[in-house]
Amino acid sequence: MTETPDSSDHASAADDVRDLADIPAVEVISRAAVMLMSSAAEKLGLADENPDESARRDLDEARRVITALAGLVTASVEYLGPHAGPIREGLQALQRAFREASAVPDEPGMGPGEKYTGPVY
Repeated sequence: MTETPDSSDHASAADDVRDLADIPAVEVISRAAVMLMSSAAEKLGLADENPDESARRDLDEARRVITALAGLVTASVEYLGPHAGPIREGLQALQRAFREASAVPDEPGMGPGEKYTGPVY
């Protein structure tokens, strides 16, 4: 017997697509940036009381997420309006936290996302 998707599930998915179409681009970009920032913070162990002992710390993963965030922010800064400043500040804070967490810090300009943002000290 072959299972078919429930028609209500299909309708719900269609509603989600329509809802997303109604959201302004700046909000979609901002939400994506916040999700990437949250992921990077988790991967840096910043959600734990002692980040240096966090079982969730994964600097390789954090590097990837921070670089993706930097690319998104750099590519969309002109569309972010008043959201640009706080998002950029959050990105820089994550880049600095990464540098502090690294046993062997990257050279200036070589840290996560710095090819898009320039060196972060």
